[in-house]
Amino acid sequence: MTTPPPYPVARNLLQGKTAVITAAAGTGIGFSVAKRFAEEGATLLISDLHERRLNEAADAIAAAVGQRPATQLCNVTVETEVQALAARAVEVLGRVDILVNNAGLGGSTAVVDMADDEWARVIDVTLTSVFRMSRAFLPIMYAQGAGAVVNNASVLGWRAQKLQAHYAAAKAGVMAFTRCSALEAAEHGVRINAVAPSIAMHAFLAKVTTPELLQSLAAQEAFGRPAEVWEVANAMLFLASDLSSYMTGEVLSVSSQRA
Repeated sequence: MTTPPPYPVARNLLQGKTAVITAAAGTGIGFSVAKRFAEEGATLLISDLHERRLNEAADAIAAAVGQRPATQLCNVTVETEVQALAARAVEVLGRVDILVNNAGLGGSTAVVDMADDEWARVIDVTLTSVFRMSRAFLPIMYAQGAGAVVNNASVLGWRAQKLQAHYAAAKAGVMAFTRCSALEAAEHGVRINAVAPSIAMHAFLAKVTTPELLQSLAAQEAFGRPAEVWEVANAMLFLASDLSSYMTGEVLSVSSQRA
């Protein structure tokens, strides 16, 4: 097993840019994306369901970079809250250069044991939220004639795994939605891409996953370890930045295990 590389040095890749990031509280990929974007010079509006954790995330970013991001509570499954987030973004940021759709919900259930409401909830949070957020924010970007959307998918959109039919179907849907919406958005100067992580280690994942399963999943990776959340965030940073100016409709695997 290899050790992770050093934490990256900021290079002002998003200097002067604005970004909206969903599911940015806690210790996962969303928070790491927000922190990396702030370190790279972006002005942020971060959102989440959890008020206390959202404010803690904003405080942590302020401590790291000296500027506190704007915050907005938002349930991405509620259209009125999504529209309120879009309005708030225009109010506090002036424009929206980057949108990161990070919200997702998983679980482990066999198909024969899965209730309709569990299936629907995972699809709603993980896939339909990407549609709702895109529908709300793309008109803002279209009016600007520029913008970048980065969606968080998963290698399970490609790779089969037991007990993950609902989550894998949702993430495969995110990939297909990314490709199709990107063709529409390109006409307006807007790029839409996605990342597909495999396993990224953070405190919440460690809490809800057995050590045995984590070890098994990590053993499948070429480096023999989970990704650090900031390694996934770096890939999203690349897709959000001008360095990926000719990429759209792509799903970038942040893993050695595409299928």
